Amino acid sequence: MRLPDHEHTSRPWRVHALTRDFRLEDVWALPTPGRREEFSLLVEGFAAGDPSQGSRGLVRVLWELRWKLGKLLGWDGPDAGLGSRVPTLRDRLPPDLRDAAPGPAFDALPFAPLYLLDDEWAAEVANRTMHGVMHLGWVPDGSGGYRGQMAVLVKPNGLLGQAYMAAIRPFRHLIVYPAMLRRIEREWQARSERFAAART
Repeated sequence: MRLPDHEHTSRPWRVHALTRDFRLEDVWALPTPGRREEFSLLVEGFAAGDPSQGSRGLVRVLWELRWKLGKLLGWDGPDAGLGSRVPTLRDRLPPDLRDAAPGPAFDALPFAPLYLLDDEWAAEVANRTMHGVMHLGWVPDGSGGYRGQMAVLVKPNGLLGQAYMAAIRPFRHLIVYPAMLRRIEREWQARSERFAAART
C-alpha cells in the first residue's frame, strides 16, 4: 500500500541527513508483519531478490525493456554510475555509520549498500538518468508487532532524468510496485515460516 510522504519524513531516520538534495518519490507499506528481531530477514530478502526474474506478463516485459534500453543508450555503463558520474553517498556518512557494516551486497540489482542499523537500511544506485536511494525501515504496526516500510528517493540527472522519472511513474505505481508487493508477501511468508521453524 502506498503511504503519504510524512510516514517517512516524520520518522527520525538517519537517511534524512544524507539525502537533503534528493526528492522523495514514493513511500510504501510492505506486507511483512513480524517481530522486532526479524528486520534482518527483510534486508536479506531484498538483497537476494531480482524483480526481473519470476515476473510474468507485462511486468517482465517492462523489466526487459528497461535493461535493453539501458544497454542501447548507455544508461548503465561504468562511466554512468557511482564513483564516476556521481560520488557515492558513503562519502557523506558520519563516522559511526561509515565504520559499521553496510549490510549485505545485492545478488542481482545494481544497488550498493550504504548502512545497516537495527531498524533501517539504505542502499544507492546511479545511472545516466538518476541517482537513487532505496530505504527500508522497520516500523511498529500498532498491534505490538512490526512491518517493513520502503521509501524511494531520487535525484534526476538533468532533463533526461526528469523526463525518464515522469515517464515511468505510472508504470511503477500501477504495474511494477503492486506486482513487487505481491511477490514480497509470498516470499516473506515462506521466509518467516523457515525462521520460526529454526527457533523451535
